Amino acid sequence: MEPSALSASLEEQIDQWRTYLRRRQAIHTVDVAELEDHLREQVDHLLESGLAGDEAFLVAVKRLGNLDALSREFAREHSDRLWKQLVAATPDGAHDVRARTEGFVAFGLAILAAVLLKLPELFGVSPETHEALYVRNAALLVLPLLTGFFAWKRQIEPRTMGLLGGAFAIAALVINAMPFTPEGSTFVLATLHLPIALWLLVGLAYTGRRWSEVAGRMDFIRFSGELFIYYVLIALGGGVLTGMSLMIFEAIGLKIEELWAAWVLLPGAAGAVLVAAWLVEAKQSVIENMAPVLTRLFTPLFAMALLLFLGALAWTGRGIGMDRNILIGFDALLALVVALLLYSISARDPQAPVGPFDIAQLVLVVAALVTDVIALRAIAGRIDDFGFTPNRVAALGENLLLLVNLGVSAVLSAQFVLGRGSLARLEKWQTDFLPLYALWAAVVVVVFPFLFHFA
Repeated sequence: MEPSALSASLEEQIDQWRTYLRRRQAIHTVDVAELEDHLREQVDHLLESGLAGDEAFLVAVKRLGNLDALSREFAREHSDRLWKQLVAATPDGAHDVRARTEGFVAFGLAILAAVLLKLPELFGVSPETHEALYVRNAALLVLPLLTGFFAWKRQIEPRTMGLLGGAFAIAALVINAMPFTPEGSTFVLATLHLPIALWLLVGLAYTGRRWSEVAGRMDFIRFSGELFIYYVLIALGGGVLTGMSLMIFEAIGLKIEELWAAWVLLPGAAGAVLVAAWLVEAKQSVIENMAPVLTRLFTPLFAMALLLFLGALAWTGRGIGMDRNILIGFDALLALVVALLLYSISARDPQAPVGPFDIAQLVLVVAALVTDVIALRAIAGRIDDFGFTPNRVAALGENLLLLVNLGVSAVLSAQFVLGRGSLARLEKWQTDFLPLYALWAAVVVVVFPFLFHFA
């Protein structure tokens, strides 16, 4: 971005940062011009994502601090100002109006999601009598609205919005036109994999024109983790609200469990996705630290748990059970390992020396890779003994994807720990791999029902 394209106040802050770096050049060897280019590029991206100028500058300096010791010092010396900007400062009028507008839009879409959930009941289609219909369309009641929110906020061009809308329409047509048996395996697999496939569309809207960039995809990964955390927090608060409400109504002799579930819990669960997304955008877009902090806590714990599991497996000589719940559990565990790897990459200072956490991360990836090989061997054995089923083939494909991901990640992580590779290569590999998960999920939704005759 050219300097003239930024506001005067923003240019003043960049000038202050530049002056600070030049004063410190005697102590640190640094290319100020190159760093300023990086800073302006970060500011440009953050302004496009909807942040105000002051916020964009502060976040850009914080992110640049992960790459350069001088910027890190600058951020520390201006920490009082940073704290006031993030917590106490009153935003400028234009930003205040935009923030309120985004809040109104997000809450309006949350209410719309709740209304859409209850709308079929006006035509006699209730969750109790048409549970399968609600399960088919659960993701389609929320994710198009979330995509629309980001498409509006990022000001995505009409052509892209039309493509995203068309993709959701095709997904709705496919999932509702197929003659599933509600108890069948292909139905369960399709409803589990449809949100995974559609989440890629949310990512395209969230990143806007930045999906082709590693940084853009990594931002979407951060958002996904923060969204999950906020949604869980909202759910916990909703659980407390539910318990207290049921108690006080029961005190006057009223049983409202069914009414509360139908008109508060289910609509609230749908609307909370939009509210959580707005909270992430409004708050965590500035500090972005909750998911990485949890990652640093749980990475060594999960590594220890997997090592204990592999040790117990070797000690007892027992095989892995292959019923559907166990397959889902193993895939979820391995996917969680990949998520921990992604968030640890996003939080790590690339210039910091290799430490114990990097070794723990490598141990986690290698242990997950070994676990995946054992699971694949068990799946192949079951297929050889009992033939192909939708669950086994879906698990086989997902574990093969995870095997490739974890295998390459283990090599790149080992190279980084040994000083023979960079963290950027690992980050690029992980973010480049994301569309393959969505592609496999789409295959499970669209191809499996025909392949297995809607079993």
